[in-house]
Amino acid sequence: MEYTVQKLGKLAGISARTLRYYDEIGILKPARISSSGYRIYGKKEVDLLQQILFYRELGVDLESIKKIVTSPSFDSVKSLREHHLKLLAKREQLDKLIRNVEKTIAMTEGRIEMSDKEKFEGFKQKLIEENEAKYGKEIREKYGEDVVEKNYAYFKNMSKEDYDRMTGLSEQILETLAEAMKTGDPAGPLGQKAADLHKQWISMCWGHYDKEAHANVAQMYVDDERFTAYYDDRVRPGAAVFLRDAIRIYTGK
Repeated sequence: MEYTVQKLGKLAGISARTLRYYDEIGILKPARISSSGYRIYGKKEVDLLQQILFYRELGVDLESIKKIVTSPSFDSVKSLREHHLKLLAKREQLDKLIRNVEKTIAMTEGRIEMSDKEKFEGFKQKLIEENEAKYGKEIREKYGEDVVEKNYAYFKNMSKEDYDRMTGLSEQILETLAEAMKTGDPAGPLGQKAADLHKQWISMCWGHYDKEAHANVAQMYVDDERFTAYYDDRVRPGAAVFLRDAIRIYTGK
């Protein structure tokens, strides 16, 4: 069966404008253009749109989706299996949040008591799922399954006090990095302070510290545009490179 933009948009629950945008950026081209100038979509395009919407539901940005679905090695069946696993994990995370809310209501009404760990359990799981969706493939390839799972387990068991400290360190890194960049010297006191704060932060994330791994992570901030954007958008362009250089000096790598 074939669909126009309007019909496919209605079928998929998205706007015709979105489909036109997908065509413009090259992520979903129509099968053909009719003699009247209408975009026409067939089964292949419907299946591809389903994949795109699965990825969007999992929080993947359009540029990354485009690279995935236009890759010559793209395997739709394998992708669907991965979607299935990720959606099951997402459902598990939502179930935990629901249980967390139910417990909080019961606690507020005086029926039960909740530990600080229980209060934040669902939210920590959500952060893990978001991190896995964005960076899971890269960090697993770079550090291995065992390392990643151990780090996740450590994070899940983190106390509220440690979690608050880790969040505070994240803000301190950005603030110190902004001041250090004004000096233009990653080896200077402020540059090395930013590197040390980053060491403290990453040690809390991992539950341990390794100089080589620290230097590798800093390099990944420059190699991967998503990490680069995190620092460059929050501080200023060049922040990821500056932090990488400061950490290289700090670690002697």
